[in-house]
Amino acid sequence: MKLMKIQKILKRLLQLHPKSIDLSLHRIKRLLKDLGNPEKKIKNVIQVVGTNGKYSFCSTIRAIFETAGYKVSMNVSPSLRKFNERYYFSGKFISDNKLLKLLTEVEKINNGKKITFHEFICACFFLEASRTKSDINILEAGLFFRLDASNVLKRNICSVIMPIDIDHKDFLKKGTINEIVYEKCSHLLGGSKIIISEQKKNILKKIKKNISSNSSKKFIFGKDYRYIIKNTKGFIYSDKIGSINLPLPNLLGDFQISNVSTAIATVRNLKQFKISNFHIKHAITKIKSEGRLQKITKGNLRKYVSEKNQILIDGAHNPLGAIAVKKYLENLNSRRKIFMILGMMANKEHKKFIKIFKGKVDSIITLNIPNQTNFMNKDKLSKIAQSCGIPSKSEISIKAAFKRIAKENNNAIIFCTGSLYLAGEILNLN
Repeated sequence: MKLMKIQKILKRLLQLHPKSIDLSLHRIKRLLKDLGNPEKKIKNVIQVVGTNGKYSFCSTIRAIFETAGYKVSMNVSPSLRKFNERYYFSGKFISDNKLLKLLTEVEKINNGKKITFHEFICACFFLEASRTKSDINILEAGLFFRLDASNVLKRNICSVIMPIDIDHKDFLKKGTINEIVYEKCSHLLGGSKIIISEQKKNILKKIKKNISSNSSKKFIFGKDYRYIIKNTKGFIYSDKIGSINLPLPNLLGDFQISNVSTAIATVRNLKQFKISNFHIKHAITKIKSEGRLQKITKGNLRKYVSEKNQILIDGAHNPLGAIAVKKYLENLNSRRKIFMILGMMANKEHKKFIKIFKGKVDSIITLNIPNQTNFMNKDKLSKIAQSCGIPSKSEISIKAAFKRIAKENNNAIIFCTGSLYLAGEILNLN
């Protein structure tokens, strides 16, 4: 009953503005003022911007702080399986009961005024976070940052810049990487600290230019901290404080070690918190993350495939993410064929994304993403895959795609990718 009421409210919220995304800060500031400016009451905020790796970073740093005994609140998007996943308060995801009360309260105060869905749910987070006694608040930026609803704070303890690449260029004038770096980095808060993750050389140069006049102290990967992968069992993290021998994190893919290292650099440079090497070592082995290089070893989906088929899910949806995931597939050193199940949103760089997997995946089955409207049509997506030189067909459903692959090859790796929304639908089905 509560879930149905929540769904009705969320549906109403989508009708409050003619656009799903309308980059501006005046509506969120108006609603926050009507709510008593809760954003001014939350402390110790870590803001996270970037194109890829934000969720892995947030999950890692949350695990480290909680292992050290601190209470954490966190706001991330999108949610994979349930809307509640966006709101994490003082160690727990928000309950249906509390979420219903929060949405109802803010909807009443908003009183039908124009506001986008993302702006509304950001305001809800600020209100509940202001009432929750947490030691740290982790806030993942939405689209870009400069005009995102998360950019309403006057101070924070840290800004983190995760890997940046081309994405969402349809919301920009020219859709260039210069614009993207500007939107993400030019308006980061001063007077605190900025941690810059591992970046492409040309991107790092653009980031440095955009934050050159920012008064925050900068910590840059390669200069102030680094990592070395020792073997299949661990890696060495090092910075100006010293080095730590660490086990591999509970995340698949070597690229995740970079994300984890950025989280370690962040906590080691926030001196107000007592984080030991023991806390870090213990925390990274119990990071909880879904839809990011996740193996499906049990559940409903296993009914449609053979025992030998391996199922792998990743929400990668841009070229940078595709490159990282391809490296993982290459490191599997497996002679098994790889069949891709692909669903993407309409505003992505479909051809650039798919081309990266040429020579690595044997064929692609394309899908329309269930419960979404702005997806790329499966037949068009299949034709793009064919134009990249990869055999491709479309299917009517996730189940049908799994059954088809298992029928063709009962020993293949089934790799599902292209969208976090698709990853969420697959996880819910499982």
